[in-house]
Amino acid sequence: MAKRACALHILVKTEAECLALKQQLDRGADFGKLAKKHSICPSGKRGGDLGEFSKGDMVGPFDKAVFSGPLLTVQGPVKTRFGYHLLKVLYRN
Repeated sequence: MAKRACALHILVKTEAECLALKQQLDRGADFGKLAKKHSICPSGKRGGDLGEFSKGDMVGPFDKAVFSGPLLTVQGPVKTRFGYHLLKVLYRN
């Protein structure tokens, strides 16, 4: 079972905004560019790059999505106390 992962994410305040961004991504928009423009997380400046982190480092719903969802596929909206996330897991190990 994977204990570490690397992921990108976009954090926004509303589910509607999250769904609109996901539609753009589904049509081929660049994840990093959308993160830089829309994410309210400081990681947005890095294209949403969270770097590598351990299982349990992130809030529950986010952690569950990262460690159980598909690789290299945009997931979301994932609701946490911070807002709504779109995430893309780059790798797990």
